[in-house]
Parts: sequence; structure tokens; C-alpha cells
Amino acid sequence: MKVFSYILVYRRFLLIVLPPLVLLPLPIIVRTKEAECAYTLAVVAALWLTEALPLPVTALLPGLLFPLFGITASKEVASAYFKDFHLLLIGVICLATSIEKWNLHKRIALRMVMTVGVNPAWLTLGLMSSTAFLSMWLSNTSTAAMVMPIVEAVAQQIISAQAEVEATQMTSLGGSTNHGLEIDESVNGQETNERNEKTIPAPGYGNDAGKVSSKTEPEKNSDTGTKYRTKKDHMMCKLMCLCIAYSSTIGGLTTITGTSTNLIFSEHFNTRYPDCRCINFGSWFLLSFPAAVIILLLSWIWLQWLFLGFNFKEMFKCGKTKTAKQKACAEVIKQEYQKLGPMRYQEIVTLILFIVMALLWFSRDPGFVPGWSALFSKYPGFATDSTVALLIGILFFIIPAKRLTKTTPTGEIVAFDYSPLITWKEFQSFMPWDIAILVGGGFALADGCEESGLSKWIGNKLSPLGSLPVWLIILISSLLVTSLTEVASNPATITLLLPILSPLAEAIQVNPLYILIPSTLCTSFAFLLPVANPPNAIVFSYGHLKVMDMVKAGLGVNIVGVAVVMLGMSTWIWALFDLSTYPSWAPPVSNETMP
Repeated sequence: MKVFSYILVYRRFLLIVLPPLVLLPLPIIVRTKEAECAYTLAVVAALWLTEALPLPVTALLPGLLFPLFGITASKEVASAYFKDFHLLLIGVICLATSIEKWNLHKRIALRMVMTVGVNPAWLTLGLMSSTAFLSMWLSNTSTAAMVMPIVEAVAQQIISAQAEVEATQMTSLGGSTNHGLEIDESVNGQETNERNEKTIPAPGYGNDAGKVSSKTEPEKNSDTGTKYRTKKDHMMCKLMCLCIAYSSTIGGLTTITGTSTNLIFSEHFNTRYPDCRCINFGSWFLLSFPAAVIILLLSWIWLQWLFLGFNFKEMFKCGKTKTAKQKACAEVIKQEYQKLGPMRYQEIVTLILFIVMALLWFSRDPGFVPGWSALFSKYPGFATDSTVALLIGILFFIIPAKRLTKTTPTGEIVAFDYSPLITWKEFQSFMPWDIAILVGGGFALADGCEESGLSKWIGNKLSPLGSLPVWLIILISSLLVTSLTEVASNPATITLLLPILSPLAEAIQVNPLYILIPSTLCTSFAFLLPVANPPNAIVFSYGHLKVMDMVKAGLGVNIVGVAVVMLGMSTWIWALFDLSTYPSWAPPVSNETMP
């Protein structure tokens, strides 16, 4: 028994040591650069999947192993850890820091929810739309973390209002209040704040999604002590939580900067195919925005039907009197918005810089008309999206936000300096250095695969797949990526697969975009499990959901996502990038990569 206890205690150590030892015969027996690179790739993949080591630490292994194997020099592999991607990320994080510091994100979210109204179905659509919009510019994690407290307050207020209405009705009918219907004290703000601080959920209730119970005995959430007045209230809480988790992920699809997987793809593609110059902020928005909108709407319909039922007649009925729940919900949102006060100078400046950054990204090289990059025609391709991000990002450190004052010995208050929109310390607290290192490790792996010849070897072995229909290859790769991303981090998944999928496309003479775009989009479809991505974990920690709730709902959203991506690849994305032919900017097919 002691042996098993030791194994249990040191299981993470074993998961770190075993992959390198088990795979060690590969470079020892084969003794080729391809085998040595494959060994590094396999060790990194195993550690990324198990997460026995922190992901960024594992990402440093190519910097250690490639020079020792003689694949690339240390100076060359080190340069892969800081590229154009990192400059773009820095500029975007400057914008996100200012948006969150001055509460502009909260104002945008509440304003959008107030616009769509308080009908439960329209309310969830409003929450999903505002969350998705914020996720286009902020990280998915910070968006979910910001919106969830607002959603929780709305949900608890609805439950409280319904209890008061029922209590009032019982009093008027029977002359006394039924104490079994009184709202529990745990719906107040203090309990909500305590729930926000928890990271380990402990739900303790059943699930019959889509069924509404007429029982007056409340269900109980063992994590918070909250009592749901009816089964429908419980279903509503589940619905609102999942709407936030999924829409924060879906919104990140629409822009290159929306999620790290898009940025990783962009840098990999532009590095491997420098002559293409077809992937930029504008072109990515054109291909992904229609897909994201369709996925968002279909996911809204699916979740609404799964948990509350979908009544079109009730949704579109004009002149209907608002229920007590709807009035309570509207009041909570209105109060939250009023707490923000009038729009401040700092919010206005941040909003202006935000709009300017987006316009400069779109207009740099729109494709159908010459962009502002044509002004620098002497240096084509020199100015990229990261140039715009750095220009706007630096302005956040320059533009004054408020004056700093001090009190003189005579008691007079005088200004002695000013504070910019953001400070370096604030930027550092927001900057995801772990993602920066993780992505750098992926670039180092890709470079190593090219230098060692492993990419050509993989392409040669995968070339028989060319006999399959292209749509089937895309479907298989999309399903593979969607499955893998449920158990591995999204950045690790895309970083691992891009060096494999690129030579596959070249080997079967298919436009690389045809395979890489759907694979990149599907990498974000981690909807099944709480551990699949941070937004899922955040909403799960509120205690309203069970794992099976997320599995059932996420499975439907995964199917919708893959189906919409397949539709897009055969319609507007096909036309946008002319995917019918093997492009001139891709490497010419040689005998080395063909069977």
C-alpha cells in the first residue's frame, strides 16, 4: 500500500519523467534529424496533454533540445520566442487594460442588454451578444469573469421577485403568508460575492433539462445554499451561465486578436507562406464574422430550447405586459448601469482609441480597395497589424487620464504630475506572459520541423489521404481538433497541429487555407467540460451547473460549430480566398512530398 501512496503523491513527477524515457529509443535507434525532432515534438505533446509541467515551461523544451540535437542553433531557436505576434499581443493588451480599468466594458455590456429588453429569451440573446462583442477585443477569460457577476445578480433578483409575487398572492388568497415560499437570505449580494471568490464548485442537485416542475418545494444548491423557487428557476440559472461561457468563446472567433489560437494561426501562416499576404485583420473578420453570428444564434436557440423551451408566440407577442420577473430583471440592470454614472473623460478617450485601432486594422489592406499601407509602397509588407497595435498601445501610456495632487505645508492642494490612461504595472498585471512563451515554443517547434525535414516526411506519409474527398479530410481534421481541444489547452492544440496540417495540405495539393482555417476555428470549440477552457470553469464555479449539464449543452454547440464551419468553407470562405486551386504562394509540389 505504501508503494501506491507514493505513486499517488508523486504521480505528476512520474508523468514528467516517463514520456522522455519511454520515447528515448526513437532518437537513439533511428539517429536522424527527423527522428530527433519527432522525439522533441512527442515529448512536448505528451507534457502539454497531461499538463504535468506548466504549459509555458514545457514550451521552453525546444529551446533546450533543438541545439543539443543539432537541429537549430541556440540563437536561431531563441528568436522564435519573440515575433510579430508578440508585438500585436502587447498592443492589444494595452487596449484591454484601459477598457477594464475605466469600466468601459461594463458600460457596453449593460447598455446592450438594456437595448434588447427583459423577455427571458431576448435577455439571454442580449447577454450573449454583449459578451461576444466584448470577447472580440478582450480575452475570453476576462470577459466571462466580468459579465458573470452581473448575470448572477440578475438571476438572483429574478428568483427573489418571483418569490415575493407568490408570497403576495398566497397572502391575498389565504390571509397569511406561506413561509415555505419566503426567499432565502442567501440571494443577497454578500453570498454572491462569496461565490465569486470560490474556484472549486460543489454542485449537489439533479438535472432534467427542458422540464419545468410545478412543485413549490425549492431545490437547493449545496455550494451556496441558494434555493430555487421552481425547476424553471434552476433551468434559467443554468441557461444564463452557459450563455456567458459559450458566447465569450464564440466572440473570440471573429477577430485575429480575439483569442490566442487565431493569433498563433496568423503568425504561423504568415511565416510559412510570406508571399500570400492574405491573412490580416480585415480578411479574418470577413471570413469569421458570418460564422460566429450563425453559431451564436443557433447556440442561443439550442440552449433556450434545451433548458426553458422555445415559444416563438410568446417571444414575438406585441403589447404584452411585463411580468414581475421581467420588471425585476430590468430594474437590476438599470441600477447597475446607473452606478457607473455619466461617461467619464477616460472612457471617452479609450473608446476613441478603440475605434481608431479597429478602423486602422480594417483599412490597412482591405483587398477590394487600396489601404493606407499603400502609402508605404516602397516597403511592401513592412507595416502589419502589430504596427497599428503598437501605435495605439503606446498612446495609452502618453495620454493624460487625471492630475496627481499633493497638499503643501500651508494646506494648499497643488498638482505636481499626471497619470496616463494606464501604467506599466497595470499593463504587466494584464499581460499573459504564459501565452507569449507558449506561442513562442510553438513557433520554435514549427521551425525545428522545417529545419529537420520532419514536415516533409509527415507530408510524404500523409499524401495517400489525397485520394479522399477534400471535404472529408476537412471534416476529419475538424472533428479531431474539436475532440483534442476538450482535453488539452486551445493554444497547445493548435500549436501542435499546425506543423502537421500544413505539410498535409501541400502534399495533397490543396490550398493550405482550406485545411488550416477550419482547424483553427474548431480549436476554440471547447464546450463540453468545465476544464476545457477558463470561461467554462468560471461559470461552473458559481454552482448552478453539473458536469452533465455542460456535456449535453456543449455537445449540441460543438455539432453546430463544426457544421457552420463546414458550410462556410464551401460558400463564402471558398469565394473569399479562391480555394478551388493550389496557390502560387504555396511551395511547389516536388517528388519528395508526393507518393
